[in-house]
Amino acid sequence: MRFLADESCDFAVVRALRAGGHDVVAVAEVALSADDSAVSDLAVRQRRILLTEDKDFGQLVFAQAQTSGGVMFIRYPAAARRTLPKVILDLVAEVGSDLSGCFVVVQPGRIRMVRRPSR
Repeated sequence: MRFLADESCDFAVVRALRAGGHDVVAVAEVALSADDSAVSDLAVRQRRILLTEDKDFGQLVFAQAQTSGGVMFIRYPAAARRTLPKVILDLVAEVGSDLSGCFVVVQPGRIRMVRRPSR
C-alpha cells in the first residue's frame, strides 16, 4: 500500500511499514515544514493514505470537506508507543485497501474507521 507520513507521525511507523514492503513517503524527507493543506494535497495527488498524529486533519477532512484518499489518525500516549508499529502493520494487513477513503482513528485497544461523508 501507499502511505504519506506527516511530520507528526512516529518514524517507527514509517520504518515498520517500509520493512513490511509498503511504499511510504515521509513529509520530513520530501516537503519539510509543509502546511497541512499542502500535505493533504500531496497525499491525494500521489494516491497515498495519510498517516498523522495531527488532529487538524480531521478538521480539514470533515469540517472543510477537503478531498482525501484516506487518513490514519494516530492517538497513542508515550507509554504505549512500543506497540504502535505492530498495531499499524496488523491493521494494514487486516483491512488493506478498505483504508482508502476512510478516516481511521488508531488508539490503544481501539480502532475506529469512518467512511468520509458524501458531499
